[in-house]
Amino acid sequence: MNVVIFGASGMVGHGVLHACLEDAAIARVVVVVRAPLGVSHPKLHEIVHDDFTDLSALAEQLTGLDACFYCLGVSSAGRDETEYTRITYDCTLAAAQVLVERSPGITFAYVSGEGTDSTESGRTMWARVKGRTENALLALPVNAYMFRPGYIRPLKGAVSKTSAYRVIYGLTSWLYPVLHRLAPGHTTTTEALGRAMIAVATEPGAEERHVLDSRDINRLGAKPS
Repeated sequence: MNVVIFGASGMVGHGVLHACLEDAAIARVVVVVRAPLGVSHPKLHEIVHDDFTDLSALAEQLTGLDACFYCLGVSSAGRDETEYTRITYDCTLAAAQVLVERSPGITFAYVSGEGTDSTESGRTMWARVKGRTENALLALPVNAYMFRPGYIRPLKGAVSKTSAYRVIYGLTSWLYPVLHRLAPGHTTTTEALGRAMIAVATEPGAEERHVLDSRDINRLGAKPS
């Protein structure tokens, strides 16, 4: 299986990248990044690109792929709706549209978030924009899955780019086993999320639910016994 990852430099993308590199079913991992990751692996092919709203120049390199794991995203804090929409909606759909053309039948796994507003009409800006993005992806001729994790515990060196989140994770990470027991439907890890995304791509159509919460993520991403 050949896959492409967007957002591999972020906390979630880091987890997904390492899950892909460790999975024997994945032969090639393409990452589209703004700056080199500094990671070397025989499976890894890195594409450095600046404008994520226009990927037309990358069309040839995004041909013949089986899955896209889209982990690119930013916090809405300090951003107005126009800027947040450009990053969250415009960039995501730009990637999806190129992949629909160059890799027909691809599985598109999108990292959204718990609380996303599918109606697109709620009061919370980020939830509306995420909902609009999800709905647009689900309307495309791809095998699309929306991942809505709640609290994510970073593992294997994954670090959030948002300073406030880094503080929160630093203070609460040791409490994760307790949090997970108390709220298993709202907690997961970067490792489980990566494996869950691989799972829906490995058997396209096998997972009937296309909007997946933390409980689904943990089920799909559970380590083999």
